[in-house]
Amino acid sequence: MSDETPTPPAQDPAAQAPQLRMLTQYTKDLSFENPNAPASLQNGPTPAIELEIGVGAHSAQENIYEVSLSISVKAAREDKTVFLLELVYCGLFAVEGVPEESLGAILHIECTRLLFPYARRIISDLTQDGGFPALPLEPIDFAAVYRAGLEQQAAQDASAGDPPAGNA
Repeated sequence: MSDETPTPPAQDPAAQAPQLRMLTQYTKDLSFENPNAPASLQNGPTPAIELEIGVGAHSAQENIYEVSLSISVKAAREDKTVFLLELVYCGLFAVEGVPEESLGAILHIECTRLLFPYARRIISDLTQDGGFPALPLEPIDFAAVYRAGLEQQAAQDASAGDPPAGNA
């Protein structure tokens, strides 16, 4: 009897290792409105800022995914819009060797994390070009955003599966 273990068949190590590559990135949609200029450019109380973040992902080709980061910023002072900024910033990513159950997390967390600094710079520059102080967005925990989205979806699925009250 031999103490040697059988050698598994040779496999291409690149085929097994997960790979994530950003192929390109681009602005898909961009809007900046300054509806009350020049009055909105005058000094006054600090405007209230509302920030909305959205993440989307879909297959563009085999193993290539478009990931979109949507950011909406509304600044208002005394019920008047100071500015409204909407940005959809996207990237095309090649993803290989990632198990199907991990793909959503990779696209919504890691890919978005790679896009965010560029979107952040666009927003900062655009607010400054609009006549306001640059708006540097704080870093965002995209893992928490992804988990919250999963929890919200699970809650919606659970409520959709419940029978109507009184019809047991």
